[in-house]
Amino acid sequence: MSSTPLTLNLVEGSVSFSFSPQAARELKAATDQLIVRLKAVATKQTPSGKATPQPPLEYRYTGDVFLEVFCNPNIWPTPFAAKVLLTIRDVNIRLTTEAELTRMIEDVNQYLEQVG
Repeated sequence: MSSTPLTLNLVEGSVSFSFSPQAARELKAATDQLIVRLKAVATKQTPSGKATPQPPLEYRYTGDVFLEVFCNPNIWPTPFAAKVLLTIRDVNIRLTTEAELTRMIEDVNQYLEQVG
């Protein structure tokens, strides 16, 4: 495990927890795919003008804590409006809340820069 905690900024407050650089890279890849799906929904790439339904992001990490990130790209008009549902838990606490997708991406990128 990395000694540098990942800090995710929430709508109100933030949460920090132990997270590995490899898991952060996997989360970044998952959110990159989500951005592509959100853009597909926003541009409505079909002749009928309706967007092709896109699969949701369902990311799970189990380490010192359990982290789950969920986002349905079909309900957000743009990637900038999208929010994710976060669940973070360990043996002592469980936190379930929403976070802005773009802010979470920035937080993961900042973490990856710190851990090199």
